[in-house]
Amino acid sequence: MNTSNPVVQRDQNQQGSQGAVARHGEDMQTMTLVPAVDIYETAAGVTLWADLPGVPREKLEVNVHDASLRIEGEAVVATPAGLRVQHAEVRQPRYARTFTLSPELDASRIAANLQDGVLKVTIPRREEAKPRRIEVSVG
Repeated sequence: MNTSNPVVQRDQNQQGSQGAVARHGEDMQTMTLVPAVDIYETAAGVTLWADLPGVPREKLEVNVHDASLRIEGEAVVATPAGLRVQHAEVRQPRYARTFTLSPELDASRIAANLQDGVLKVTIPRREEAKPRRIEVSVG
């Protein structure tokens, strides 16, 4: 990713790749975590890979509004039958991350796919922003 003119900018409240953003309640049973995200940029667009372990499709939301892409999900950590939790620092971890999208990207064509706890978000470039070869004539 080009750091001098980023196509996708990270959110402002990030505290490390897996850091806690906010606690809910005194007992830390629910905590919002910042998921680790890898970003790849090509001439065709940008692809984000977000680690969301334990988050099922039903508890995942990917939203785009204006120039912001928001990923939110809640992990489902089931307690096995016959066992009782003695100590848990985070029972239902939530993940949240927001990105600012460049005007070069086509937010209307974003695609997302969740597989094995990894979310892949593909954001294509607008046609007019894609590099193109100009034919040079002689004469």
